[in-house]
Amino acid sequence: MITVTFNARCAALGLVLPLLFLCGCPAPGGIKITPVPADQTLHEHVVHRDKGWVSNRIAIIDISGVLMNNRTPGLLSEGEHPVSLFMEKLSAAEKDNRVKAVILRVNSPGGTVTASDTMYQEILAFKKKSGKPVIAFFQDVAASGGYYLSCAADEIMAQRTSVTGSIGVIMQMFNFAGSMAKLGMTADAITSGAHKDTGTPFRPMRAEERALFQKLVDDFYEQFVNAVAAGRPKLTTEQVRTLADGRVYNADQALAAGLIDRIGTLHDAIDVAKQRAQITSALAVSYRRPGDWSPNIYSQAPSQQAQTLNLINVTLPDLWTSEPRFMYIWLPGR
Repeated sequence: MITVTFNARCAALGLVLPLLFLCGCPAPGGIKITPVPADQTLHEHVVHRDKGWVSNRIAIIDISGVLMNNRTPGLLSEGEHPVSLFMEKLSAAEKDNRVKAVILRVNSPGGTVTASDTMYQEILAFKKKSGKPVIAFFQDVAASGGYYLSCAADEIMAQRTSVTGSIGVIMQMFNFAGSMAKLGMTADAITSGAHKDTGTPFRPMRAEERALFQKLVDDFYEQFVNAVAAGRPKLTTEQVRTLADGRVYNADQALAAGLIDRIGTLHDAIDVAKQRAQITSALAVSYRRPGDWSPNIYSQAPSQQAQTLNLINVTLPDLWTSEPRFMYIWLPGR
């Protein structure tokens, strides 16, 4: 069975079926089409329930994938804006008086400096305004920007198999000058100032230009170090700086270094959240778009909207383009 979920804007059947055949994908059991409601307002889903009658809630908010300050489109969708979606969920938890604490379930290698810092600042603002405790819980990866924003939480927990750290900044750039020369091509830029085309991929970088970018990277690095030091009061700034050479740590190493507070499971994180909120029982809830299914606490929101073609998975993250980006990210091998 092939499942196609779409909304009216992609009246997509005429496009989807040709795609299936172009990809050489047979439809072994037919095609099931599920319409998506026009109203995409987030709805609460109960994913875990303590015994008895319970009204208090612990909100589980997913932070997953690469953190970008723009939409991440899917094959047949406009996709989600990671920062906007996060704020939508955080706002829902803030407005609901029944929500007594929040668990940030982090599974991200980080992303842009701005997206990471925006989410960090919003967590701090949420805590100040609502007074509700925030627990960061790491799953597979909570590195670089994923770790940065977690430093705004009251406590950091990690699955014993988690990877974290990668404290640092990278600005990946490309130089196509050699390839262009082999093709007999050149590029000329007419600029209003000596540094207007700094970072262009069409010529080698000059020493003074590298120094300018290095200063920016160093400044963003200091911002990262200061955020970790503020969120990890048992570590001095110099201790953080020693740990912040870009390497990653497993959960045991991170605990020994003081980068996290404890190792446990998501169930343990819920217990810690209840303790910090001073409640004995609660519903664990998540926020989902209409049509998303959440059978238990391990259900995770899809990284894009529900309009997906299950048989085709195309990911074009637009990370390493000719456009310079300052990144808090760990993506080895990319």
